[in-house]
Amino acid sequence: MIQGTVEAIFITARGGTKMQRVIEVEALAGLGLKGDRYCLGAGYWTGVDECQLTLIAAEDLEEILKTTGIRVGDGEHRRNLVTRGVRLGDLGGRTFQVGDAVLEYDRPRPPCGYIESLTQPGMTRALRRRAGVCARVVKSGWIRAGDPIVLVLGD
Repeated sequence: MIQGTVEAIFITARGGTKMQRVIEVEALAGLGLKGDRYCLGAGYWTGVDECQLTLIAAEDLEEILKTTGIRVGDGEHRRNLVTRGVRLGDLGGRTFQVGDAVLEYDRPRPPCGYIESLTQPGMTRALRRRAGVCARVVKSGWIRAGDPIVLVLGD
């Protein structure tokens, strides 16, 4: 069953640097996304509260713009995968395939004050309850923009 799609992919090699949009990325089991700060051990939260990869819903980003006027595009959300058509909270406790990679829901990813220091005033509040989720990579594989997000059968 298709739950949604990957609309955009963002990575950055170091914490605090601008997120770069890519059309594909390799997910590495137990590590995260190749070339991303947390896979490289160079994220702001490395060793404290890190996620292998993060997802955020495009619908939430659109709602933030509509209700607050704050644009959370072009990677300002600091999340790796922008999804469409999937309620990320519904993935709780589930395993799902994205492209060739298999991921497992880890936990919600609340926004922090640090994100506001990198973007604009009001960003932390705008992302509250809409900041996405963390996932673990359980099977390596490529993820591409446009890939479906599919629940793993039996999960």
